[in-house]
Amino acid sequence: MAAKNNVTEIILLGFSPNQDVQKTISVVFLLMYTAIVLGNGLIVATIMASKVLTSPMYFFLSYLSFVEICYCSVTAPKLILDSFIERKSISLKGCITQIFFLHFFGGTEIFLLTVMAYDRYVAICKPLHYTVIMNRRVCGLLVGAAWGGGLLHSVGQTFLIFQLPFCGLKVLDHYFCDVHPMLTLACSDTFLIGVLIILNGGSISVISFMVLLASYVVILCSLRTRTSEGRRKALYTCASHIAVVGLFFIPCSFVYMRPCVTLSADKIVAVFYTVLTPLLNPFIYSFRNAEVKNAMRRLMRRTVIWGEK
Repeated sequence: MAAKNNVTEIILLGFSPNQDVQKTISVVFLLMYTAIVLGNGLIVATIMASKVLTSPMYFFLSYLSFVEICYCSVTAPKLILDSFIERKSISLKGCITQIFFLHFFGGTEIFLLTVMAYDRYVAICKPLHYTVIMNRRVCGLLVGAAWGGGLLHSVGQTFLIFQLPFCGLKVLDHYFCDVHPMLTLACSDTFLIGVLIILNGGSISVISFMVLLASYVVILCSLRTRTSEGRRKALYTCASHIAVVGLFFIPCSFVYMRPCVTLSADKIVAVFYTVLTPLLNPFIYSFRNAEVKNAMRRLMRRTVIWGEK
């Protein structure tokens, strides 16, 4: 890579050239990042420790919460630390590494959300066969497929960026490294690479989003034959899932489905899928769920008892 690059480090401009504004933004990010780690970490710990939350929905939720922590950790800590450093830079290898993990965890989250939609479809549309279809082995395979899909997606995006020669300007008007901003630093024709990036990234977002919407439409249509109580519970669950799907997929589609150009709004849009979605995940999925709240109370009581001993 050194033979065809004269860029060894990249400067990230962040949100604002004003250092005081940047520090204020970093404090906000620090608070949100802390809430993300604590909230999603509590969900993972609660589900792992609970003998009640054993259904496939909670099994998938524990992995989603873990992925959310990892996904946010790819970008937020560096932004927070950079606010206290005058020169906000990252090495080229570090930048490509950040792209790899950003798309690895982001792709895994996309596939996990799709798996969770399938789980809700089976639970609501085929309740008598639910335990047979969604057995432990199938759930494990679906989670493994989600991780594998995220890995393949990430390897594809990283390979496309890795082979580009970088020269000249080494400034990214962003707070983390991503595929579209990196194309602006390349000193070769990036049209074909840009098309492949859209096919690999944007198409996954849009296709998964359409599959998710179709599954929820089928679920909602099937509710016409249910009792009012059954409809209420199913709608409550689906509404939570659709909220997360919208918060994550709509911004992702905006960024990755258009031609490979960078816009000033990209930094704000990126906050939705890298920070806000992981932040709201515990509230949307769990903190309004009676079973999860009761399991959390039991976990807290056990922790207090163990602490007193």
